[in-house]
Amino acid sequence: MRVLMISKACIVGIYQRKLEAIARRGVDLLVLVPPSWKDERGEIALERAFVDGYRLETVPIHLNGNFHLHFYQGIGRWMRTFRPDIVHIDEEPYNFSCWQALYHAQRAGAKSLFFSWQNIDRAYPPPFAWGEAWVLRRVSHAIAGTDSAAAVWRSKGYRGSMSVIAQFGVDVELFQPKPARSADHPFTIGAVARLVPEKGIDLLLRAAAKLDGAWQVRIVGGGPQRAALEALAGELGIAARVDFVGQVPSAHMPALIASFDVLAVPSLTRPNWKEQFGPRATVEAMACAVPVIGSNSGAIPDVIGDAGLIVPENDVDALAAALRRLQGDSGLAAALGQRGRERALSRYTHDQVAAATVDAYHIMETG
Repeated sequence: MRVLMISKACIVGIYQRKLEAIARRGVDLLVLVPPSWKDERGEIALERAFVDGYRLETVPIHLNGNFHLHFYQGIGRWMRTFRPDIVHIDEEPYNFSCWQALYHAQRAGAKSLFFSWQNIDRAYPPPFAWGEAWVLRRVSHAIAGTDSAAAVWRSKGYRGSMSVIAQFGVDVELFQPKPARSADHPFTIGAVARLVPEKGIDLLLRAAAKLDGAWQVRIVGGGPQRAALEALAGELGIAARVDFVGQVPSAHMPALIASFDVLAVPSLTRPNWKEQFGPRATVEAMACAVPVIGSNSGAIPDVIGDAGLIVPENDVDALAAALRRLQGDSGLAAALGQRGRERALSRYTHDQVAAATVDAYHIMETG
């Protein structure tokens, strides 16, 4: 089976473990990625970290950073030379790059699938609504990241075969339980997020300011809200306890997350957005046996399950109480961390995601 995948997400090195796992299952895999991708955090360059058993090639991207309108140069040429059986389009069906890839897949005689996290039934204006409807009629298969995303596409009229599979898993060999802490180690609250209002980092700072004892907050990620959050930390009198780490290479994340005593995911639902899975750091923290405190936005409670604490979104006092509870109860923190590790091993490994993805390819072959 020859599969051509187009994915801007696969510029992240630790995500490439899934690609190796797909290739190990007998798939002749070619993955096309842009040299970089721009978003609120800045420009993220391709990391070539795990490339055994498959080909990872770069293609020029146009309108980099424009989620709806970006597209690639040379896709048709790659289709003609590689001659895939299946084209895996790692894009939402209302995006121009998805339309571009599906058009060339059809010309090459290949079957195709799209991947979607979209968990809100949104009506788009033309031409996006037209392109979305065309994809739903023409694509061979769909992969939804969650059950709620799958329900959106059924409600929009998609009647083809569909699988529910997370986009990526977690490498449980890289993300390992944390080492023993020294006695003077402060309670370390971690957050890994784009610094935008819907991620609720301002709520985390206000909640942390209510804590007593020795504690610190480490915020990993970039975005337009950083200056405002730094100013807020100053206003709350906690600036010395808050470390804005910024954006870091994915290879640094295992050690960084393992240094946390808790990961906070205080996301906020917006009219046009709610958490589709939560940050990848949620399952990475679980793999590291780091307990997670998450809000009840979108899919967060389903991902965390019984491996953490869920608080109402936009509730500073509830978030502070959950942090205080883990700060003062090492037994509870250890128990939640162990449950998180077990949950990551049983549900969220790259191997499990890869196996399910290859199963979807086989459904397409025989369908």
